[in-house]
Amino acid sequence: QVQLVESGGGLVQAGGSLRLSCAASGRTFYAMGWFRQAPAKEREFVAAIRWSCSSTYYADSVKGRFTISKDNGKTTVYLQMNSLKPEDTAVYYCAGRETIISGFSYLQLAAAYTYWGQGTQVTVSS
Repeated sequence: QVQLVESGGGLVQAGGSLRLSCAASGRTFYAMGWFRQAPAKEREFVAAIRWSCSSTYYADSVKGRFTISKDNGKTTVYLQMNSLKPEDTAVYYCAGRETIISGFSYLQLAAAYTYWGQGTQVTVSS
């Protein structure tokens, strides 16, 4: 039984902050990532982290504003979202990859992940 559960979404004003959480159960992962999907748009990479070494990777659109981190004891990954913009509005999904892969470039692809959470809504008002 492998399950990823996101939480922490909500409605905030532009310039505000939210902290998303993704709790993993059933197994550990080589890497975990955050993706988002706005209405009528394709799923978009946001950030990723390799579990063992804590190496991180960010999409250019969120670099400097978002921070991905993890808690080994809780088997949980976080996404701290600061300076939020209306264009950040989307459903945010947590994803896990179970096997090793070379290079962070592959971790920005949705196809690199096997397990997905149900998503949490983030809405940023102007």
